[in-house]
Amino acid sequence: MSGGYVGRLAPSPTGALHLGNVRTFMVAWLRARQSGGKVILRTEDLDHPKHKTGAAAQAVEDLKWLGFDWDEEYVQSERISLYAEALETLRSKGLAYPCVCSRRDVEAAQSAPHEGDQLHYSGTCRDRFSSWNDACRFLNPSPAEGVATRIPCWRFRTPDEARIAFDDGFAGAYSMDVRAQLGDFPLAREEKGAGYTLAVVVDDAAMGVTEVVRGDDLLPATPQQLLLYRALGLKEPKFFHVPLVVGPDGRRLAKRHGDTRISSFREAGIKAEEITGYLAWSLGMNPNKEPIPLSALAGIFEPAQIPHNPLEFHRLA
Repeated sequence: MSGGYVGRLAPSPTGALHLGNVRTFMVAWLRARQSGGKVILRTEDLDHPKHKTGAAAQAVEDLKWLGFDWDEEYVQSERISLYAEALETLRSKGLAYPCVCSRRDVEAAQSAPHEGDQLHYSGTCRDRFSSWNDACRFLNPSPAEGVATRIPCWRFRTPDEARIAFDDGFAGAYSMDVRAQLGDFPLAREEKGAGYTLAVVVDDAAMGVTEVVRGDDLLPATPQQLLLYRALGLKEPKFFHVPLVVGPDGRRLAKRHGDTRISSFREAGIKAEEITGYLAWSLGMNPNKEPIPLSALAGIFEPAQIPHNPLEFHRLA
């Protein structure tokens, strides 16, 4: 890595910042600061129905309390015009179309078992509607007072040859035949293209992000995003997917495992150095779990020491 490295922290206000988020953010922050690079903070607030009031401001406050800093700050909901431009580019190339199929419709059409959110879409709505408005009228033939209660989504028209292979900086070689496994995947559920899959590609390219550090639950989403980079003619970043923090049951850290919110640790009188010290231990840097500030970790961070298994969390001490 060189001084041209640009990384990012991308909290979402769908819930409070918790220990699992912070561990991944630590790796992202250390990757950038160790190389003398730049850190971008980007609040990913496009998932409106799941927003928690005050969560975005609380996340920023918690990150600062833990010792994180950044060089630039952005909010996705203020950048919607950029996503609209990208969507229009895809539409002009015949690579995006409106789809009225619900998740239940797609699940019912599966010819084989699927894992998690990885559903295959066969292209039912390809060339079915001439516009977003036509799809809306199909879903809402007699809307009350002209207000649509159901809306379509935008899908990417996946090419026939869509095997994507790349070398992840931590997880190693990864490949997927997107056409065979996913088919035409959703881009956004807003008319102007303001959806996660499209927005993160547009933003990472526009912000000059050179490496995306995130949880390995998003590794299967990367081939879709690489297809979008190429379709839009954008420079692709490198990727570095790290294992998640899980509870004793092996499932992703959640409320069922107790309160692991950073704000709750703060209220309980736990110091920031205790949290970063524990997470440094989990990343192979702090054998005795002693309190250590985030600022002291860049000099001793070694990515090769990060365990490849998920961190099973029980308690800080």
